[in-house]
Amino acid sequence: MRSVKSLDTAAEAGRHQREWFADLRRRVAAGEPFALLNADVPHEIFRTMDIPYAVSQWWASLVTAKQRSGHYLKLVRQRGYPDYSEQYNSVTLGSAFDPEPEAGPWGGLPKPDIIVGDASGDITRKIFDVWGQEPGVTFYPLESAAENEVPVNWWELVPHRWEEAVGPARLDLLTAELENLVRFLETTTGRRFRESRFREVMALVNEQEEWNRKTHALIARARPAPLSVVDSIPSVMLPQWHRGTEWARDIAKRFYEEVRDRVDAGQAACPDERARLMWIGRGLWYDMGFYQRFQEEYGAVFVWSMYLAVAADGYIRYGDDPMRTLAARFAAFSDQLYTPPWSSEWYVKEARSHGIDGVVHLVSDDPRGSYFTARALEAAGFPVIEIHADNVDTRTFADDVAERVGQWLEKVVLA
Repeated sequence: MRSVKSLDTAAEAGRHQREWFADLRRRVAAGEPFALLNADVPHEIFRTMDIPYAVSQWWASLVTAKQRSGHYLKLVRQRGYPDYSEQYNSVTLGSAFDPEPEAGPWGGLPKPDIIVGDASGDITRKIFDVWGQEPGVTFYPLESAAENEVPVNWWELVPHRWEEAVGPARLDLLTAELENLVRFLETTTGRRFRESRFREVMALVNEQEEWNRKTHALIARARPAPLSVVDSIPSVMLPQWHRGTEWARDIAKRFYEEVRDRVDAGQAACPDERARLMWIGRGLWYDMGFYQRFQEEYGAVFVWSMYLAVAADGYIRYGDDPMRTLAARFAAFSDQLYTPPWSSEWYVKEARSHGIDGVVHLVSDDPRGSYFTARALEAAGFPVIEIHADNVDTRTFADDVAERVGQWLEKVVLA
């Protein structure tokens, strides 16, 4: 089932992404350095230095949406590496092994000169290590630190009191690593890092996320929901890959205005809304139509995904020292989404603010705290159904998932 988008901003974001990627390919073909980054890497440094970059998870989502992930996983398997672990990055790794890279989506992913990823787990680190063994590719790892103390209501602290929320030791480490990354990039690319430009980029990111915060609050209050996640995910996530640009800030503003106009006009994603659903996990890129399957028959609409929510709560940072402020944006980023009680308390807060009636939880092979997230939601009174699958590997998605969710809606959520 194909998803049907209704927002102009979602369509515009898709058009811009194609134009941007065509320009990126032209720049790389002309000899500019190209970086491939993990999603949790501070892209703002590359934006400041005008180094063309793409995001590993974005490329994997595009490949999967084009039904090509199986091809790239096969290439990984043919090299003797597992194709059933951390597929979100393994799919992109498969691009490095493709004998016909230009046959990939949109002309294919250019060969990167630099890969930057956080060492947040053994599997992810090994994937990037393998990539770094390819001729002409340099892998630059960033450490991932942890903290014993967990702040209460971190989402209230992080915009201004991030030193208190994240902890000075973690910030010291990542700030030093980012400063070293800048020196490495200056040496290897010849590009210069200018603090004045860096401050402009940081300010644009905050402006963009402030608009996302307003949109997030508007959707939480609106009854019925003015849109489903089929529109909100591309409208917020594609601009996220362009953080620090005027285009990304401006489309975030237009996204808010379009949602506001829908609310004012009484438009609804599902006019006969009976249940508001929460999707926890990464986007189901090979079947975005899944999110709309339950609207007509059950009146159940997915109103929440992590993408708009973390844009609202996870990125905004204000501070006088821009590099330490950037470190504060990413030092605990994975915790916010995956590490209880950081993540579990946040999901409960979000379920309450959005009036959620049921939670569909995508649990991958690397669950990272999913058990505690589900238990916390259930303890707070929110029914949860778990889907054990990978978001880019169609082999893991059982044929009866939609039927199981439908039965759950009938017997639990709408009973």
